[in-house]
Amino acid sequence: MTKLILVRHGESQANKDNVFTGWNDVPLTSLGRKQAQTAGKIIAALDFKPTCVHTSVLSRAIVTANIIAEMGNFLWTPMQKTWRLNERHYGALRGMNKDASKNIYGEAQIKAWRRGFDAVPPLTEPNRSRRYQGIDPHLLPGAESLHQTMDRLLPYFYDQVCPKLMNGEDQLIVAHGSTIRALIKYLERISDEGIVSVEVPNAEPIVYEFDQKLKIIAKRVL
Repeated sequence: MTKLILVRHGESQANKDNVFTGWNDVPLTSLGRKQAQTAGKIIAALDFKPTCVHTSVLSRAIVTANIIAEMGNFLWTPMQKTWRLNERHYGALRGMNKDASKNIYGEAQIKAWRRGFDAVPPLTEPNRSRRYQGIDPHLLPGAESLHQTMDRLLPYFYDQVCPKLMNGEDQLIVAHGSTIRALIKYLERISDEGIVSVEVPNAEPIVYEFDQKLKIIAKRVL
């Protein structure tokens, strides 16, 4: 059986400060690095031999992926970084304290933006960082719903991850809360309403085992 492991990055400074992050690039905290080391040790104890590590172009995910690979003794494994695995774009909410945002927009609206499937936060201009040079600017969002996040990550999953899994190659994806939730929704066929209650803690490996047709045989959260 082939394994796919999904891991959300370790605690970031924005997680610690309780602010919306999205595509803002923030570092891991010291706790976040320790969480990544623990995740790496857990994965190292498994029968898991990834041929590729997939992550976003945001530092908190890249550093977590490198720590996990080092702890698992597969730091040499090719790593692919893609904006399609970035965290959901939170638009104008980026950098805003989550508790303070409820006073501005109301608790119900914030819950809809954070946990709902189709709600889109207030828009901002698309990110112009150098890391997105060469990407069609029409593809870069100013804000996203979870639905839109899933739509932009699935082409990468289909093209770069699924063929390797179907070839019997283990794969590791280290990404973000929203992108992991979107993949879980897709893999487990969770309803739009059901995904509201799905939480993905920092640096907690989620292990899927598939048959040759990519049917889920088993799932474990470690």
